[in-house]
Amino acid sequence: MLFSSIPGLEEVKEKIIQAVRNNHLAHALLFHGPEGSPSLKMALALATYLHCENPGDQDSCGECPSCQKMAKLVHPDINFSFPLPGEGKEKEEEDEKKKVDYVISFRSFAINTPYASISDWIYLNDFEKKQLNISKAAARQIIKTLSLKSFEGGYKIMLIWSPEFMHTAAANALLKILEEPAEKTVFLLVTSQPEQLLTTILSRTQKIMVRAFSDEEIMAHLVQEGLCSGEAAIQIAQLADGNMREAYRMVDQVEDENTALIRDWLRVCYSIQINEMMAFVENFSGRDKEAQKSLLLSAINVIREVLLDKNKLFGLMRSAESDRDFIHKLGVNVLDEDKLVKIYEVINQAYYHLERNANAKILYADLSFKIARILKPLQTAS
Repeated sequence: MLFSSIPGLEEVKEKIIQAVRNNHLAHALLFHGPEGSPSLKMALALATYLHCENPGDQDSCGECPSCQKMAKLVHPDINFSFPLPGEGKEKEEEDEKKKVDYVISFRSFAINTPYASISDWIYLNDFEKKQLNISKAAARQIIKTLSLKSFEGGYKIMLIWSPEFMHTAAANALLKILEEPAEKTVFLLVTSQPEQLLTTILSRTQKIMVRAFSDEEIMAHLVQEGLCSGEAAIQIAQLADGNMREAYRMVDQVEDENTALIRDWLRVCYSIQINEMMAFVENFSGRDKEAQKSLLLSAINVIREVLLDKNKLFGLMRSAESDRDFIHKLGVNVLDEDKLVKIYEVINQAYYHLERNANAKILYADLSFKIARILKPLQTAS
């Protein structure tokens, strides 16, 4: 994985590469940033750079045998540790085949979905009803692995993904090796929740803040990769709010018709057309969960745009020009600021419950009637 595969964030890349070239790289690095930032990709790009046989001034060569192995994450001198379901003490040393299978799963996960979150890892491996951690047994395995010499004579790298799931006993077991590792041993810790790490772990790492993507970086990336049109990229970028994970998930779902759907939905809620409202409920709830979430995000964005339009903050608006007339009329003819705030609150609450697996049909029906009552309180109260 190369630095060039990461859109933007040139200042972060430059800082990392200069640390390597000036021999100032710490032996334990903590890559942290918000969900959807390229923290994992940045750590893997550094690992590739350290293993590269012909590194350049700005990136790995991408062609040498080491780079080819890193592209598949099968280089013998990079090792992974990540959260897995907890097991009883009698099973800690058993079932090695299953652990190997999880390593294969993690390689695929990191290559194909590098912006994914812990919830995606849970969903991928059917861990929904299991409690995850990085156990003391896993910590012992880390120490054992790093006690061996590197296979190819270069750096020996241990990447720990989501270290906030590390059991206290595991963290304590790693303190000594984190502070005094063998020569040319590098720890790469990757997290989106550094505040949940133990202070003893934090104090032994050098922090590398990996910021969220800018709207411009997301838009340029989506268009350059041919994932969507320029107009769709504008919508996706503003909804993703710097989160590339969400941008990818919305590529096939957030198109121009989302705003049109929200427009028509609000119209039938305003006119209290029950049959039409229930038709929208069936439409929305029949989609997959991510499509349902993207619709709610589109609705939240419409409310935001209306509020900006009402306050004549046109420079902050990020909606497509084709939607501006609808947004302006909605604010002038239907929504005052009190209604805008109330609608935002009920949509945001619905999004919260949808993420926690609420029944979609009940949720959208309830939301539709709540919005109808907000839009026309006198009629619905009588």
